[in-house]
Amino acid sequence: MNYRHAYHAGNFADVVKHIILTRVLMYFKRKDAPFFVMDTHAGVGRYDLKGVEAQKTREAETGIARLIKALPNAPKEVRELCEPFTTLLNDMNEDKLQHYPGSPMVAQSLIRRTDRLSLVELHPEDFDELTINFNWAKNTKTHHLDAWQAMKAQLPPNEKRGLILVDPPFEDRDEFNAILRALYDAQKRFSKGTYMLWYPIKDLQMIASFSRVLSGMDLGRTLDVRVMIDRPGSQAKFIGTGMVIVNPPYVLEKELKVLLPWLVKLFEVVPGSGSHSIYELVGEQK
Repeated sequence: MNYRHAYHAGNFADVVKHIILTRVLMYFKRKDAPFFVMDTHAGVGRYDLKGVEAQKTREAETGIARLIKALPNAPKEVRELCEPFTTLLNDMNEDKLQHYPGSPMVAQSLIRRTDRLSLVELHPEDFDELTINFNWAKNTKTHHLDAWQAMKAQLPPNEKRGLILVDPPFEDRDEFNAILRALYDAQKRFSKGTYMLWYPIKDLQMIASFSRVLSGMDLGRTLDVRVMIDRPGSQAKFIGTGMVIVNPPYVLEKELKVLLPWLVKLFEVVPGSGSHSIYELVGEQK
């Protein structure tokens, strides 16, 4: 209940996560049939990078600010893949970068009138602000609920297609286990859904255990995508961002092979200290 994402908005992990989110949503839009999107840890939806919280950490300076500065000189294919995200940024900002979209705003910018967005937030103050930010959107509903209770209540959706973004604050050491329990339960009710499970790369042993359990679960095709901005050291520190994607779009891996090398060079702490990987935890189910 103490975590506030406003302190970390626009950092390198946000940027990587949101670009991947746009690529998945762009794939969903290829078909006319409506789809459902659920954000289990929505936050407030948009952030002021000039606000008190963001200015205390200034994490956006080594995140989204770097992207905006470097993108004009990026390879054409990288610019095209980032376009849905940068278009939203341009719409939110005039001359200078001040506002940053959370995942709710990213999703809302790309869904259609026939699609549906469910935003779940437990923090009371953040929920109130989230509701104010999205009360204009008829296809978007906010829910003051625990994330895991919301997944049980809202899955499966009436739509045949759906994307569930699980993005906890990871203040609790049991967060990895909570994700596994929630995914196991959700898969029994909505096995064809696409799940995006974000995690910070700090404790490599805990992440290895998390990956082993996922590999043994009865899932559809599952990718584990990682962007490291520094080499592992003796102390546990935030050196990378990870995303497990269950039932990913078939084009996503090809797109990530273009995006990730460029993003690593952009965000790495010193030249050569970063790396990226795409692991297939689970193959196609027959």
